[in-house]
Amino acid sequence: MTQHMMCVTLLASPATERMIQRMVTSAVFAGFAAGLLAALLHFAFVQKLILLGEEYETGALVHFNGVASPAEDHDHAAPEAPAADATAPATPEAVEADGHEHKHEAAEEGGAFARNASTSLFYGLEFVGYALVLVAGYGLAEVFGKRVTLREGLLWGIAGYAAFQLAPAMGLEPELPGTMAADLTARQIWWIGTAICTAAALGLLGYGKGVASVIGAVALLAVPHVIGAPELDSYSGVAPPELASTFAARSLGVGLIVWSALGALSGWLWSRPQ
Repeated sequence: MTQHMMCVTLLASPATERMIQRMVTSAVFAGFAAGLLAALLHFAFVQKLILLGEEYETGALVHFNGVASPAEDHDHAAPEAPAADATAPATPEAVEADGHEHKHEAAEEGGAFARNASTSLFYGLEFVGYALVLVAGYGLAEVFGKRVTLREGLLWGIAGYAAFQLAPAMGLEPELPGTMAADLTARQIWWIGTAICTAAALGLLGYGKGVASVIGAVALLAVPHVIGAPELDSYSGVAPPELASTFAARSLGVGLIVWSALGALSGWLWSRPQ
């Protein structure tokens, strides 16, 4: 009973409340800033590859012998329509067709805006979640006498990138639309296990002492890859492999930049006087 009361008192203490407020504030500001950076880099370097992959996935483009071409048969292409006479009066049918075309373009623009807005919001929420994980680690490190500043936060961010992106990508590369992948549930389980093992291993390497910590870290790093990620029985897909490899490389490069920024910013916010 006494121990229970001590725990309740500790959780309700002003110091604990201030630490929780500090965690939430640092995570929200750093997470949304990193999410905005991730969205901008995504639009600049990654989104056009995704849109192109979706065209291969839907059949709007096909890939054959390394050449991308429209899905329709070029040998039986429809003859070009004669040029319109600019001096001829517009018919009702032409006016109606032009109106439909403008409506279609407006709908496409509206869809693109909604897609970009939802992508930006998703990145913001995603990196707020990752920032909460980081600042929770900062709080735990502070309990053991390890102060986290901008420099240490940068290292934590790189470690987060290694745990949540780089190590899982060694078995499950970033997936472009139009490429095949193994069972989703199996991939999710392996990804979670790999992230946990890698994070624990990096924690042992960073804060552990003695040979036992190093041995344990190496074992944790190796276990997911010894088990192996879920694989396909055969390989197939409609997107060009060159496009998929470019997408994977850019996704990992963007991830490193954003995670580094997230760690540095959250560490700086965490170390500021409250």
